[in-house]
Amino acid sequence: MSLSQVLLLAHVGLAYRPTVVLDHLGIRVTRTWLRDTWGAWCSDRKTIVVASNLSPVQERCVLAHEVEHVLADDVTCGWGPLAVRLERAADREAARKLIAISDLAEVAQWAPDVHAAAEELQVTERMLQVRLHDLKGEGWPWPQGGSKTAG
Repeated sequence: MSLSQVLLLAHVGLAYRPTVVLDHLGIRVTRTWLRDTWGAWCSDRKTIVVASNLSPVQERCVLAHEVEHVLADDVTCGWGPLAVRLERAADREAARKLIAISDLAEVAQWAPDVHAAAEELQVTERMLQVRLHDLKGEGWPWPQGGSKTAG
C-alpha cells in the first residue's frame, strides 16, 4: 500500500489516527520523560520520542505534528528562522488533519468557547488555535480581541 493510500485510510478530523501513518512508515514511537518538550522526531533513528506524561489528546496532537516532520523529510529543526518555519508548517498541517472543517462547523454551533470546542474535537486548545489561525485568523467562531470589521 502506498503512502497516499495510507493517508486516505487515516482519514481526517476526529477519525485521524497519526499512529496508522507512523506504522505504515515504520517509524517507532518511544515514550520517556522529557523536560522541555512534548515530542521530537529523531530522523537518524527513525523514531519519534514522546513525553510519557501526556494525556491521550496531547499525545495524539504531538504525534500528528511529528508525522508532518516525517512527511516533510525534516532532518533537524535546529534554531532560528528555519526552525520557526518548520515548526509552524508541521503545526499547520497537523491541525488540518486533526480538525476537519465539517467537525469544526458542527462543534461551533453549540460550543461556548475554545476550551469546550477543543475538548469535543479531541485536540489541545493550542492546536485548535492553529487551525483557526489557518482559517485566516478571524478567531471564528469565538471572538478574540474584538471584531475585525468593527475594531
